[in-house]
Amino acid sequence: MTYRYTVLGSGRQGVALAFDLAKNGEAELVRVVDSDEKVAERAVRRLKKLTKGTKCRFEAARCDVAKRKHVRAALDGAQVALSAVPYRFNAQLAEWAIESGASFLDLGGNTAVVRKELALHKRAKKAGVSIVPDCGLAPGLGNHLAAHGIASMDTPQHVHVRCGGLPEKPVGPLGYKLVFNFLGLWNEYRGEAEFLRGGKRVRVPTLTELERFESSNFGALEACVTSGGTSTCPQTWEGKLESFDYKTIRYAGHWAQIRTLFELGFMDERFEARDGSEFEPRALTQKLFEEKLAFPDVRDVVLLRVLVRGTHARQPLDLQYDCFDRHDESTGFTAMERTTAFPAALVAHFQARGLIEPGARPLETCVPALQYFDELPRHGITVRLSRSSGV
Repeated sequence: MTYRYTVLGSGRQGVALAFDLAKNGEAELVRVVDSDEKVAERAVRRLKKLTKGTKCRFEAARCDVAKRKHVRAALDGAQVALSAVPYRFNAQLAEWAIESGASFLDLGGNTAVVRKELALHKRAKKAGVSIVPDCGLAPGLGNHLAAHGIASMDTPQHVHVRCGGLPEKPVGPLGYKLVFNFLGLWNEYRGEAEFLRGGKRVRVPTLTELERFESSNFGALEACVTSGGTSTCPQTWEGKLESFDYKTIRYAGHWAQIRTLFELGFMDERFEARDGSEFEPRALTQKLFEEKLAFPDVRDVVLLRVLVRGTHARQPLDLQYDCFDRHDESTGFTAMERTTAFPAALVAHFQARGLIEPGARPLETCVPALQYFDELPRHGITVRLSRSSGV
């Protein structure tokens, strides 16, 4: 059995999604679209070189994802659509996917947008398609691993997710290189996170609750509260778990500097000076980050740890999932591209095979957790699972 997919967006993640679908998603056709047709054509040329020997066909096309007519044309004949465009488009794209009779997933990052997508449940179910938001790395893979741990013990109680995309060594003034879209990073660093504490949902300000994180590869790092990483998990497991939280990992010192930038207003969308003049600090900061924190010669790494604590067979049990990934020199895909796109492509393959029921549901409730974990290594993502008696 072969399947037809459309990838919306031909940037870093879009190309990685298309690659994994062609290699591991039983793809007959992967249509890669972008607002700039030349970008889509360049992506297809690269994909053809990377996937020699596969039977998958690639198509490139222009598509403005803000225009219904464009999106409907891009989804024509596709069984699954994958969004690799900024999160602000995803709710509308999910609606148009339902109209087109295609299942849909995205890489997420904004829980408010996700809830708009989940509100499409009845329409998706009636159309016989599935909508699965937030399928990237964190949220995404981290939530899958949490769901696997929860499904693997009798009485799960606590889940702690820690994740970070880092340069392989500290670089620049922030000890950081920009490994994905600046606006996605800005979105994570601001606002509030939603956690479970004492079995109830709570709001926690970002850039707070700094903690030490020990890595066997990098030693002592720091983790801090950021937004979006828990996605809908606190709502899903409210009253079932005692706690569920998420923090982002960085090299020591990064968070203090980021807090300074926020406090000085460098991350504000708009600022009005005392003389009445107005300007957009964030726009300047974005340009500076993109120019000064690119470090193209420095490879990236991804660290992900998920700890699930509870009891099984009346005995305390800790399940710890560790993923450590590096830039792949053979394909050119970064660690962030690999760990974001490949797990999402696996969800799309589940959708294409009809393993996810029609409707719009959070991934932690609709993706078969045990089967997903079993199939993940086929997509080149290695997760080490450690079991120990809880304390």
